[in-house]
Amino acid sequence: MTPKAVYWDMDGTLIDSEPLHEQAMAAVLTSLGITPPADLHDSIIGISAMPIYEMLRDTLGLRLSFDDWIVRKYVYYMEHVSRLTPRAGAVETFRDLRAQGVPQAVVSNSDRLIVEANMRVIGIDKPGMKSVTRNDVRLGKPDPEPYLRAAWLTGIDPAKSFVVEDTITGSLAGLAAGMRTLFWPQQPMEPPAGAILVTSAEDLKRHLGVN
Repeated sequence: MTPKAVYWDMDGTLIDSEPLHEQAMAAVLTSLGITPPADLHDSIIGISAMPIYEMLRDTLGLRLSFDDWIVRKYVYYMEHVSRLTPRAGAVETFRDLRAQGVPQAVVSNSDRLIVEANMRVIGIDKPGMKSVTRNDVRLGKPDPEPYLRAAWLTGIDPAKSFVVEDTITGSLAGLAAGMRTLFWPQQPMEPPAGAILVTSAEDLKRHLGVN
């Protein structure tokens, strides 16, 4: 099946930003005298900010308000964002699809501040580029709302659209939206039922019909 539209997750899919998210969170927690558990990042990858905050508050004793916590985290992130690089093969595939005239959008559980900074760093912040952030929807991934909003923005039938994701959380959102979902994890893992496992950039291009 040739995609009529392709919707990309951002963090970990288009850009190698997950380590910076982890560092930002660890820096804020450490500054508050809280030792981050070794598996903290793996347990929250792909989840939006509010549920993460609630978990930190309830399990680690975080006492900051949500607004204070997120500002500290984002200040750290924005101070270091310029050093980030695209995930190998991702932006090349994105540009190939653009050259073929395939509508695309970024769909992320991150806030718009972070998404737009990431888009600038990897050079895809072009006029007319569509994006859906956590600020644009009532429910984030794994709810299908972010991907269904992308389909509405592009005017493409969800059933004819492809999703590219690196997390279980995001893949479940794509599947729930009725889209063909390509699961391209950073580390080897089994895809959720119904998703298509992608093992390399070359494999990704093949599934997306990139010439």
